[in-house]
Amino acid sequence: MLHRLRNDFRLSIITLLGASAILGITPFAVLRFLQGNPFAAAIDLTILTGISAGVVYAWRTGDTRRSGLFLALVACSGAVLVGFVVGEPGLFWLYPCLVTTFFLTSPRIAVTLNVLSILALMVHGGAFRSPVQMWSFAATAAVVSACAYVFARRNQNQRRRLEHLATVDPLTGVKNRRSMDEELQMAAANAERTGLSYALALLDIDHFKKINDEYGHSVGDQVLTDLVTLIDQNTRKSDQLFRYGGEEFVLLLPGVDGADLEAVMGHLQQVLRRHMKHPGGPVTASFGVALLRHGETVESWIARADDALYQAKAGGRDRIVFADVLMAVASQSA
Repeated sequence: MLHRLRNDFRLSIITLLGASAILGITPFAVLRFLQGNPFAAAIDLTILTGISAGVVYAWRTGDTRRSGLFLALVACSGAVLVGFVVGEPGLFWLYPCLVTTFFLTSPRIAVTLNVLSILALMVHGGAFRSPVQMWSFAATAAVVSACAYVFARRNQNQRRRLEHLATVDPLTGVKNRRSMDEELQMAAANAERTGLSYALALLDIDHFKKINDEYGHSVGDQVLTDLVTLIDQNTRKSDQLFRYGGEEFVLLLPGVDGADLEAVMGHLQQVLRRHMKHPGGPVTASFGVALLRHGETVESWIARADDALYQAKAGGRDRIVFADVLMAVASQSA
């Protein structure tokens, strides 16, 4: 539970709104019943029920986008209704709503909801004692919305930068191992659901340590970035490249198998042979390739590709070994 709250900002805001609603609205609902105002109390309970339902939905489904929009609508419309029914004291409920909308939904939708809420109260006019009070409310509400907008946008940009740093390799610009784990799990789930084939190619630059030792890490870094550029230029947009660690990379290829997969890998090997160079000469790579099997775990899938890569390097490097071929040979030997 705490892990989800720490790693899902919008879920934490939704949960905070739910807790605040229970603690803040419930006493007023009870008080209004006791004061003989059941209509206002019913509105409070309806708002509370809607917010609680949105929080439960967010936790059960993980869909914080839809639940956030729903909660923003419930909070703003509820605050406006309270202003209509209760009058001036109800205006104060709108201010926290003006702030939280920017954290529950997109800035464009939040601005729209805030403007409509303010205009609805102004057109109705029943919550204000005078035009001066109404325009004062409009001005302060606009300032609160503007400040919340600036803060939310800045917070959003910072979170995007942090997510980028956490998921992208800073040297090569491709996704890192953390992203790879998530994407492979998604690929395995999609394969089970749709039957689409997925291939995993684990590739390792041959004699990379020797390049670093003899020519320096700057040359080694250039070899890595050249490799990424060549693979990006010679694969499809649907293919994904990840830096597995050091000089090892993982290439995820959806929708290819059999002869097509062999052709793709052979073409990629030839491209690297022709264009990958360093001061000491050409640079080659070894490949271990495995097709995802029905019901196979991601860990087993990677392990089979890794075994194939080991065989490629043990067999002299600069070659492609397919895990399924290895299994066929092993079965025939047995």
